[in-house]
Amino acid sequence: MTKSLSPKEQRQILWRLLSYIESYKKEAAIAFILLVLATAAELVGPYLVKVFIDDYLTPGNLEARPLIWLAAIYLGILAAKTFITYFQLVKFQELALKIIQALRIDVFTKVQQLGMRYFDQTPGGSIVSRVTNDTEAIKDMFVNVLASFIQNGVLIIGIFIAMFLLNVKLAVFCLFILPVLLLIMKTYRHYSSIFYKDMRERLSQLNAKLNESLQGMAIIQVFRQEKRLRQEFAHINEQHYQAGMKNIKIDGLLLRPAIDVVYILSIIVVLSFFGIHAMESPIEIGVLYAFVNYLDRFFEPVNQMMMRLSMYQQAIVAGSRVFALLDHEELAPAAIGNENPIISEGKIEFRNVSFSYDGKRDVLKNISFTAKRGETVALVGHTGSGKSSIINLLMRFYEFDRGDIFIDGISIRCYQNEELRRNIGLVLQDPFLFYGTIKDNIKMYNDNLTDDDVIEAAKFVQADSFIEKLPEKYDAQVVERGATFSSGQRQLIAFARTIALNPKILVLDEATANIDTETEEAIQEALSRMRKGRTTIAVAHRLSTIQDADQILVLHRGEIVERGNHQELLAKKGLYYKMYLLQNGLVDEVEGVGVQEFTKKENASFGCG
Repeated sequence: MTKSLSPKEQRQILWRLLSYIESYKKEAAIAFILLVLATAAELVGPYLVKVFIDDYLTPGNLEARPLIWLAAIYLGILAAKTFITYFQLVKFQELALKIIQALRIDVFTKVQQLGMRYFDQTPGGSIVSRVTNDTEAIKDMFVNVLASFIQNGVLIIGIFIAMFLLNVKLAVFCLFILPVLLLIMKTYRHYSSIFYKDMRERLSQLNAKLNESLQGMAIIQVFRQEKRLRQEFAHINEQHYQAGMKNIKIDGLLLRPAIDVVYILSIIVVLSFFGIHAMESPIEIGVLYAFVNYLDRFFEPVNQMMMRLSMYQQAIVAGSRVFALLDHEELAPAAIGNENPIISEGKIEFRNVSFSYDGKRDVLKNISFTAKRGETVALVGHTGSGKSSIINLLMRFYEFDRGDIFIDGISIRCYQNEELRRNIGLVLQDPFLFYGTIKDNIKMYNDNLTDDDVIEAAKFVQADSFIEKLPEKYDAQVVERGATFSSGQRQLIAFARTIALNPKILVLDEATANIDTETEEAIQEALSRMRKGRTTIAVAHRLSTIQDADQILVLHRGEIVERGNHQELLAKKGLYYKMYLLQNGLVDEVEGVGVQEFTKKENASFGCG
């Protein structure tokens, strides 16, 4: 069963949420002053009616002038209360929206700072749920709960003061209401925090499943997985429904019905008190009216507070989820020290680097190599050999465990991420395009790049050949993930994006995998020009694309098992030689091993299949 938040944890979350008000002290002060004025106007009304009944109606003192003044004051207070309440509500709404705006910016900024390990372990839909649904629940607290609790709290205090002014003894009798209400609230908070937390988790799972389904819709339809996904979604939806029903049941039991019972008991106490006193001496009808009216007005804000207590609990649970994200400590690797070294040459050196994603099994073991300026170092190996892990460490997506990586003789840990990103150009096998225009995707909103720079970069990678044919050319719209372009066209745009930055280091993670042979030849020609004067790290599955590399590193199970250029590795007749024969359909030339036997043997050995 989902664990409930302790009262201490709930208080800490509440105070942390309220701390956002500090940045908007002026708006909060104005809203609070208006709230006090509106509450005062609310309390004055019954007292004026009491004065009219006891001082004018009961004695038969119906002089026109004082009654007109009394009526004018009463109507004036009602009119003032209406205007003050309007501006008070507007101010509280404005304050709430500003606070949630700041909170969402904090959450989104935190997401940008988190390390890749967090995204490996957390579904994207769950993160979206925290940034959108959970912050929306917190907004409801500031809009509907905070103002209501303050207003109703001030109103309840004012009502008890007015009741004590009318009759101290009866007001003391009515104090029994408070511990009963506190007990109801405490019971409600305990159980509702469990149920709301469960419901929030289920909502997060719904978002995660929906996000996964939308991202993989093509695969779902191809493999006819609609029924399975629908059943999984329905199961989570049912769990969300059950959690919601538990909330509804506890709301139905402990909110309005329980308060109504206490209200009836309090009315019985008041009427019994006045009934007993009526037998001994006359009672003032105005006092009786005012007391019953104040009691009625006391329970109305109590009912409002209890009804909004569900929103409060949702906000507290949502706040716990949001703050759990904000407090997550595993950030993206950052620079160590205050020195700000500059990358000038781009020389890369891996020195005995070992790395593990889970802290248990090393995916890289004592990796050591050097890539000098102007050199191309290619990484080859079967799936799971560690090629992409080397790229991830070089890009500072993950923090490595042992060894060190140097750029221009300085540890990569000493460089600011801005300096690394500015000087390392990355092109992935599956490039990501953002919604906007082709020009925006090449410039990546870099104000230092001109339109001429964009066009020059596109021409450099042969992307202008298809861009110029589009009706809007460089202003052509790019839909989400660039779905209207072919894989090769998306890759060319990604190449142009990288070249436009003019980086000192190029990282190509199977960058030509989605490009047709004719385009690949043009790209290879462009890449050979790009590599001049730059350090290039290239991950490749197709060995034909890296035959001109200065150094080829053959990886197997996280270790470098062979190194050398293309001809040297072929001459060794080791793993690289077998991979080359396999890709070129020449496996029969491997002595004593048939095609099928060799393929099966290599797949078992290197984890391919």
